Amino acid sequence: MKLVLTMINSLVYKKSRSLLATLALTSMISLTSGCSWLRVYTIDIPQGTPISQEQVNKIKVGMNKSQVIYLIGSPAFKDTLTPNRWDYIYTYKAGTFGKRDGKLDVHGGQQYLHVYFTNNKVSHIEGTDTLPIRKE
Repeated sequence: MKLVLTMINSLVYKKSRSLLATLALTSMISLTSGCSWLRVYTIDIPQGTPISQEQVNKIKVGMNKSQVIYLIGSPAFKDTLTPNRWDYIYTYKAGTFGKRDGKLDVHGGQQYLHVYFTNNKVSHIEGTDTLPIRKE
């Protein structure tokens, strides 16, 4: 009888020790997985074409498409339903260095520019008030 009790105690001790180790590991993983202080580095994620007000001021009515591309780059997309409009949209998510430098996130097309063409020449521009004023 004493041998049976010793075997049962030994078995219970091994199971509880295994359970305790599993519980400790699970709690450690769940606690540390959401901690931002454990992250080493996150990248800045710019999408689109960042355009300054100074660049847009160089665009004049009557310029052709090549000149616009030279000044501010290719548009984010050209809509096939409105081929005479170029859309420049910019979003930005600050990473480790962007947050350290105090850069703000730009979400949901807060910065946009629409350039309209008539006969392959700039006819007018919309959205200049959404652009940041920054020097190159």
